Amino acid sequence: MIHIAVDATPWENERGFGRFTRNLIAALAARDTGFRYTLLFDQEPTRPVPDGVETLVAGSELSMSEASSGTKARGGADLLTMAKAARRIDCDVFFYPAVYSYFPLPARRPTVVCYHDTIPERFPDLIFPKRLNFRLWQAKCWLAKMQATRVMTISDASANDLTRILRIPRARIDTITEGTEDVFRPIDDKQALIQARQAYDISPDAPLLVYLGGFNRHKNVLRLIEAMPQILAQVPDARLAIVGRTTGARFWDNVEDLKASAAARSESILFTGEIGDPELAALLNAADALVFPSLWEGFGLPALEAMSCGTPVLSSDRGSLPEVVGDGGLYFDPQSSQALADQTIRLLTEPGLRETLSQKALAQTSNFSWDKGAELAEQSFRRAIRPK
Repeated sequence: MIHIAVDATPWENERGFGRFTRNLIAALAARDTGFRYTLLFDQEPTRPVPDGVETLVAGSELSMSEASSGTKARGGADLLTMAKAARRIDCDVFFYPAVYSYFPLPARRPTVVCYHDTIPERFPDLIFPKRLNFRLWQAKCWLAKMQATRVMTISDASANDLTRILRIPRARIDTITEGTEDVFRPIDDKQALIQARQAYDISPDAPLLVYLGGFNRHKNVLRLIEAMPQILAQVPDARLAIVGRTTGARFWDNVEDLKASAAARSESILFTGEIGDPELAALLNAADALVFPSLWEGFGLPALEAMSCGTPVLSSDRGSLPEVVGDGGLYFDPQSSQALADQTIRLLTEPGLRETLSQKALAQTSNFSWDKGAELAEQSFRRAIRPK
């Protein structure tokens, strides 16, 4: 058996790399292909751990979930605690599912580090509250790059960026993929879709747009809000539901500015806060489109979740999104509120377009699954053990 030790400190993260870690590990653990796994946590996990994997808790003072809020960082003592615990694990490969949670590994052993994107390098002023945060990030990424036997990423767009921006040789990079959970699927129960709308006082007949994701400035949600008056001028009864965490530990964001901008522009914009997956799947099914105006993405899981529900995506034409969305949506320049509005109006008013894109979106999702991602991850682990 090949023994893979996993940095499981992203486990409690609500979305993004937390969801990636949980789903990839679950898919890996479900495969009977000669691997076993030990998950190294900073603190006792509150979310369930897959059957058949071992766990070890290092006992850090600050969890990775808390440290990833954007204004905090793990201290040297916590990094040392994690490193000491990792050293005690006798494994064939040590795997970091996200470079965000990387800590230096004291023992020399094959290591795989997953870089999800190069968004911090592209937009440091939008990601970090202080220049020092960016410098510390650069130092961490450099250490991770130097220690990594193999570098993993989640799209061809990110692989290209890792080579071009971080100077990681393409031959050292393994590209895997992401998938969606089973809850994200088409719902035929019309009453359930009506109820999903009623929960937010949205009428059954109103054209509904949904934004799903974080509120980092590079997510470009402000541009979407700015486009709503232009959309409403042509589609007066349209509604926009903005879904995502607006309270508690978050990355450095501009939620307060977004809410103020929305309140000043239209009563047709609402913030739902964070909602559970079953409710989210129902809301996506009830929507006419997901709007994804991000300036850059490493993958874009919300787009795949929406398409798995048969909901087309109004997508930024940048980063990995064309790779993920394919022909399951319409594209716009994310720096132009007019372009965003034009494509939205087209989808909401052109007869038959939404239905055509819905079928194409469902077909596009067949290219992605967590099991496929796990299979590709295993190949990366094997290459780390037996480098060319």
